[in-house]
Amino acid sequence: MTHYSSVAVFCGSSMGARPVWEQAAIELGRGLAQRHTRLVYGGGSIGLMGSVAHAALDAGGDVIGIMPEFLMHREKAHPDLAALELTTSMHSRKLRMFDLSDAFISFPGGLGTLDETFEILTWKQLGLHDKPIIICDVHGSARALLASIEASIEMGFARPEIRNLYEVVDGVTDLLHRLS
Repeated sequence: MTHYSSVAVFCGSSMGARPVWEQAAIELGRGLAQRHTRLVYGGGSIGLMGSVAHAALDAGGDVIGIMPEFLMHREKAHPDLAALELTTSMHSRKLRMFDLSDAFISFPGGLGTLDETFEILTWKQLGLHDKPIIICDVHGSARALLASIEASIEMGFARPEIRNLYEVVDGVTDLLHRLS
């Protein structure tokens, strides 16, 4: 089995409408720390990204935050990180997260999460990397993302083979099992 020493987690800077998503973020952060897998994430202390980071840190995990300078106050940079890297743009943030990670997890979130997920999928489609991309469906959170991908295939804008660019797992337990 492959051990991933460092994974990027793309997730919301808000909690979303369901408490189950925060619980899942806590479970993910704790699980990554217990597996000695470094968390690379957006650097904020709010929303699901804050929950996953707090849980990983509380469990003794290694956490690196990557944040564009202009988001320092909006996403409230996490004060307890051993490493918070500041970038000049969203693009340089994503590139740095890419450089530091062995795999990518798409977790519940909004437009920023979708942007990160689609960009890393596009890079893989273009042959720029072959790192695993795992979409974690937490109580239906991935349905719209997956429906969008399926619609692009159905309409002829993408080939069915793009389904091979990613894996879908059902919840954090399956995700952590897949990572270990």
